Amino acid sequence: QVQLVESGGGLVQAGGSLRLSCAASGRTFSTYTMGWFRQAPGKEREFVAVVSWGGGGVTNYADSVKRRFTISRDNAKNTVYLQMNSLKPEDTAVYYCAAAFGGTTQTMEAMSMMRGINYWGQGTQVTVSS
Repeated sequence: QVQLVESGGGLVQAGGSLRLSCAASGRTFSTYTMGWFRQAPGKEREFVAVVSWGGGGVTNYADSVKRRFTISRDNAKNTVYLQMNSLKPEDTAVYYCAAAFGGTTQTMEAMSMMRGINYWGQGTQVTVSS
């Protein structure tokens, strides 16, 4: 069993930055591929970023956040991060952390399509004002 708790959300002006954190319980954190997703009001939840389970951390991003967001993980701290720079009003959403067991390329690909996810966090609100 893995529990995920997000933090770091808040209100920021356009062009600003925020860093989200997701703390995971359990001793098997390093065996999970981790990802971030978001859901804006009236829209479906969408993929943001994913990082593989290894220390090297292979990553993949949605086109809308490439070169602005960076996902990383610290397996020693059981934590995954999402550094968000150059924020735009359209980034406003509830951001969710997720975990998928395994570390294959297929795991990452499935997660980017919101498949094969074993655990979700409760979400943290990010609001970007214009």
